[in-house]
Amino acid sequence: MDRKNLRGSLILLLCALIWGCAFVAQDVGMNYVEPYTFTAARSFIGAAALLLFSTVKDAAARKRGVQPPDKAAKKLQLKAGLCAGIALFVPAAMQQIGLVYTSPGKSGFITAMYIVVVPILGMFFGKKAGLNVWISVAIAIAGLYLLCMKGQLTIERGDAITLVSVVFWAVQIMTVDYFAPRVDCVKMTCMSFAVCGTLAAVMALLTETPTWPALVQCAIPLLYAGIMSSGVAFTLQAIGQRMTAPTVAAVMMSMESVFAALAGFVLFNERFNNRELMGCLLMLAAVILAQIDFGFGKKAKNEVQA
Repeated sequence: MDRKNLRGSLILLLCALIWGCAFVAQDVGMNYVEPYTFTAARSFIGAAALLLFSTVKDAAARKRGVQPPDKAAKKLQLKAGLCAGIALFVPAAMQQIGLVYTSPGKSGFITAMYIVVVPILGMFFGKKAGLNVWISVAIAIAGLYLLCMKGQLTIERGDAITLVSVVFWAVQIMTVDYFAPRVDCVKMTCMSFAVCGTLAAVMALLTETPTWPALVQCAIPLLYAGIMSSGVAFTLQAIGQRMTAPTVAAVMMSMESVFAALAGFVLFNERFNNRELMGCLLMLAAVILAQIDFGFGKKAKNEVQA
């Protein structure tokens, strides 16, 4: 691995650490505000922080004599921000709703399933997945059963909502992979959170009762989720994916599930029973196996990478 790839991997690992801890902040936030309100507030905080950073960065670039982007580049930047924002809103809101009913550790592990979903989703666009992916799917299903199923064939509400959000997280990752090499990552992330925050605010006003005192009480979780998880981590994701091979990037980001479980253990003293622990281990094995090529058969050149 060269220095560029190593740097990108370390950036994505830091991104995963921030996201993992954010599951705890998001869970605490549900004690004060409702899901759409939390999503809107954290998104606007993240957008504001990135707007400030982008403004300073642009001013420094002008002093160095860097030419501003042309009309075509601005149009692409706007398109990237809109697409990334819409792709972000659905899974972010669903994940936040899921946290009302499930724990940060479980939410983190289930969310990591996007590493399996990405190559499967790519098949609908004519891209093939290797045998290792299908093996990982079987392992992941077994892990989900152990982690989420209670008694008979039932699944808890929060687990089901979070599981559905995984498909949309896969779409968000594919969107970032497409636009990140073509646009300013900071501006794209800033715009995406502005779009996400606007959509969440509309839903909050329609379905919830947001109040200023509740937002003030939720300030610490919101600031962490807004500045660190939204502003910093999602920008790191875009930057890291520009420097790192897709397979390595996916494995690094999947570590958020491990960090989420560790954060829940350290801060909330959460405990998994043996069944749930085995489910977590199987899911972690699945998301890693999905990225490893064991050379089973001839792989097509257009095989999808997470």
